[in-house]
Amino acid sequence: MKPRISIVTAFPDLIRGVLSLSVLGRGIESGKVDVSIVNIRDFAEGRYRQIDDYSFGGGGMVLMAGPLMAAVDSIAGRSERYVVCPSPQGVRLYQELVEDLHRISCEKNLVIVCGHYEGIDERFAESCADLEVSLGDFVLTGGEIPALAITDAVSRLVDGVVGRRDAVEEDSFFSGMLDHPHYTRPAEFAGRTVPDVLLGGDRSAIESFRRAESAKRTISRRPDAVARAGIMPYLGRGVYVLQLHHPVLNRNGMVGTTAITGLDLHDIARACLTYGIKKYMVATPLHTQREMIKKVASHWTEGYGASFNPDRAEAMRRVKTFGAFTQALKWVEERERSVPFSVATTAKPRMGALHWTRVKSGLLEQDRPTVFLFGTGYGLSDEVFDFADAVMAPIMGGRGVYNHLSVRSAVGIVLDRFFGFR
Repeated sequence: MKPRISIVTAFPDLIRGVLSLSVLGRGIESGKVDVSIVNIRDFAEGRYRQIDDYSFGGGGMVLMAGPLMAAVDSIAGRSERYVVCPSPQGVRLYQELVEDLHRISCEKNLVIVCGHYEGIDERFAESCADLEVSLGDFVLTGGEIPALAITDAVSRLVDGVVGRRDAVEEDSFFSGMLDHPHYTRPAEFAGRTVPDVLLGGDRSAIESFRRAESAKRTISRRPDAVARAGIMPYLGRGVYVLQLHHPVLNRNGMVGTTAITGLDLHDIARACLTYGIKKYMVATPLHTQREMIKKVASHWTEGYGASFNPDRAEAMRRVKTFGAFTQALKWVEERERSVPFSVATTAKPRMGALHWTRVKSGLLEQDRPTVFLFGTGYGLSDEVFDFADAVMAPIMGGRGVYNHLSVRSAVGIVLDRFFGFR
């Protein structure tokens, strides 16, 4: 279904003028988006069609609950509408919320109520509003500008409104990252020239340049946005997961070797497929364990298993075994033709460990393949930590204390923090 949006306002001409213009106007005219305007004054009573009155206790004028309620009820019943009220006290508008509102507008009538003066009667907000939304920590003269902003942001997600779908997906914040810089003619202006790579016609080089610039901008201008961005498309080289069964610690703090479990193999392989990891590598010095891994993987990549569950087959093809973690890192170096940046994980506090957001920004700033090292048993040994390029601080639960997560849980959490954005 196409989005249905109704804007309730005391100033319909203001809304109508904007909706008739540009990309949004063409989207409405073509029928891709259904936007209607409801005048609050049409539901006011009395000779003067009064819609506002003085605030009890002193203060300015406030929109009355009665006309607002009648206007909203005229649009759709309670179960068939979703009412949004722009307000400085509302939740800050962000891209994922816009996408939620887009989905809602395809299922119900999205009703945006424009406040004015000092705001709206609280009794209307309490009984009718499903969500209050703010554009930021500032105050406008009314809710019309936020209503238009919400309508525009929702509408441009509709296929065909903007034109190219990839143009929407390349925008700032769609993947969590800021957009790359844009240039047009002339090639030189006020002593500044367009970067040569954009003039050369090499599409691959252009895309690499734009990804790098997008990452650079996000880190410098909005480092907070990196935390919720999926950075895989912005990395120039591959990402790998390495699960170590040696050298790891046992319960007595001694270096030893742990056994491999089928649950780890299946769950971590599926997580790696989901987040675009190139290889899920397992390091163990035990030949029998490596053969067991190959046997489990081959069940799903060959014969009946492969045809029974092709998705599982694709995940298990990412599994590769090594006798030592250094061999795995060397293999990545040869494959990528670059020394990998290794990130060791730990379940316990460790001197020099970095918060995951710092590690995430660091990956964007370098052109090296990445290998995440995960330990089993009671964690990685000092030998591995000393070898790694960075150590990531522990995952902390709601209690803020150490909790022994399974390695497959830790892998899922880390991969989602770095590469998930939806």
